[in-house]
Amino acid sequence: MNLANCLTFLRVILAPVFFAVYFLPIADPRLAAALLWIIFVVSEITDMFDGMAARKLNQSSDFGRLFDPFADTLMQLSCFLCFVIDGIFPAFLFLVVLYREFGILFIRNLMLRKGISMGARISGKIKTVGYITAAAAALLYSSLRRLDAMESLQPVFAVVVPAIFGVSVLFSVLSFFDYLAVYRRTS
Repeated sequence: MNLANCLTFLRVILAPVFFAVYFLPIADPRLAAALLWIIFVVSEITDMFDGMAARKLNQSSDFGRLFDPFADTLMQLSCFLCFVIDGIFPAFLFLVVLYREFGILFIRNLMLRKGISMGARISGKIKTVGYITAAAAALLYSSLRRLDAMESLQPVFAVVVPAIFGVSVLFSVLSFFDYLAVYRRTS
């Protein structure tokens, strides 16, 4: 386990922690909101630094190219599931994300059978930015609800946040077709 993979592994650990903290009955809602934001931000920072560490320290590997998107997906799906259960994200859009992620996993496995380890593509990185934006907006909305803050803006958040998620799902689907095109070119 090199530094890059340790940072990635931290996201694997943080995914179920985020889920647990989201639903734990923490008496102080400010503490709950703060913990969720810390987990979320640490997760995103490790996502940024694991790739930088791998390149700078010459620790890039086929394992890392597959482990990183796995950890990303685990964290993203954990966050999204929290927001679906909480009524912030529509379940049918979450299902589209889930199908996309399993589809990418299938494509990556097919590529591996050909001896090709397909890392993240630019379309996947754009999808990730969309996911991060949607998750951050949902976490902000969730935090406001937990804290009973800005009640007059909550109806706006109730419309805007699912719309942001919808746009991120669109990027996600487009990204899937990009990965599928890469696979077809290798066939």
